[in-house]
Amino acid sequence: MVTLTVEGYGELQANEGERLVLALERGGVDILHRCGGQARCTTCRVEFSASEPSRMTQAERDKLTEKELTGVRLSCQIECQHDMSLRPVQTVQNSGLEAGKTPADNIEPPAHWIERG
Repeated sequence: MVTLTVEGYGELQANEGERLVLALERGGVDILHRCGGQARCTTCRVEFSASEPSRMTQAERDKLTEKELTGVRLSCQIECQHDMSLRPVQTVQNSGLEAGKTPADNIEPPAHWIERG
């Protein structure tokens, strides 16, 4: 098990290898994922305060670069591999939007892992 410390929500437990977006939602965080976890919309953004993962998918890097977003990550593209502390940037409550289609269990598009660097 992995412990997620989520600002405004406390500690949640996630399964090792679980997609972060799904772990957050299962733990009661109303995280957005308007595109269904496909690394297209960037609504599932999180900011890490500790233990940000060192790797990311190529799809995540490409989308963050395209949108010129820094200091955030896409929870739909992160696997829970270790304890992490984070803050969800956009939620149903603070945006007034609907969450979106439930993401698949596995990262989509298929993960091509690279170092965050």
